[in-house]
Amino acid sequence: MTTAPALIPELDDIVRRGDPKRRAEAARRVSELFLQGAASFRPDHVDLFDGVLTSLVPHAELDARIDLAERLSVLVNAPRQLVGQLAHEDDIAIAGPLLRRSPVIDERVLVEIANAKGQGHLLAMAERPKISTGLTDVIVRRGDRDVIRCAAGNAGAAFSDDGFASLIRRAGQDGVLTLKIGRRDDLPPEHLKSLLAGSIDVIRRRLFDVVKPERQAEIKLAMSEIEGVIIPVEGRRDFVVAQRTILALHRDGKLNEAALLDFAKSFKYEESVAALAAMTGVKIATLDRLISGDRYDPILIASKTVGLEWPTVRALILMRLGPNRVPAAADIEGARVNFVRLMPSTAQRVVDFWKSR
Repeated sequence: MTTAPALIPELDDIVRRGDPKRRAEAARRVSELFLQGAASFRPDHVDLFDGVLTSLVPHAELDARIDLAERLSVLVNAPRQLVGQLAHEDDIAIAGPLLRRSPVIDERVLVEIANAKGQGHLLAMAERPKISTGLTDVIVRRGDRDVIRCAAGNAGAAFSDDGFASLIRRAGQDGVLTLKIGRRDDLPPEHLKSLLAGSIDVIRRRLFDVVKPERQAEIKLAMSEIEGVIIPVEGRRDFVVAQRTILALHRDGKLNEAALLDFAKSFKYEESVAALAAMTGVKIATLDRLISGDRYDPILIASKTVGLEWPTVRALILMRLGPNRVPAAADIEGARVNFVRLMPSTAQRVVDFWKSR
């Protein structure tokens, strides 16, 4: 690290009295020197380069600044002041790579740029691997359709409660945005309900088809709450009370495997079937017919698609038989082996067929 200090007197003269060509050439030389040795520089060395380059780089040619921004955008020890300077450039070809992925830009700088610059800068920030709620609040408030869609589809973006509410208001006229929001794993149940309430039926059906099974269950329950009805189930059993119980658990955020296990261990058939139907997205009537048949395979298949553990699956099998029947140990072991061997993809294909019936 002897070269950089040796350059300082010369560079000081260039910065103060040099013509644009000399400054541009100095910027190129010092930038290349930094990029070649960046991996081995100490923080104080990086600060030294930072002070020199922030004075020289504005005089560099456009292509040189674009190339420098691209190369700096992937460095974890890039000069912070220089990165911030380039990220503030109006030319998105310079600012874009840094706004999109530089790990050294401060949150304060990002929010400042988001509040001041145009849609190209906002779109670049919407593509960052991680985005804080403070930044997404600005992006949602100022972004156009493409920016909002990008942010909503970014799994690394975090949204505040107000941010989700704003997204959902924008989604009322945008089916693509509705699908992106509905597929987010961090979408709270109350916002899912608002999203569905403001969507047309064809978008609701499309969303149901593309989300994960657990989200399908949430959509089904949310629609039941929106419509204010309990879906009637044809058959010999009455599922009305069970459906109300499952809806209440869902509203409280307690519809999970533990609740299903409790129902099964208590031999509560209607509640068990209603809960499993909500978790898989299969109609209660369909699941009731399958589970009450002669084989336990439907329980294995439905359980595999939602990732249930074997103790819960075993409890469901025993629940199906009833409290007065004791299965043979060999039968239970056979069911366990079949459950372990069953591929999730195979089970999902079967469940998808059940849904289409």
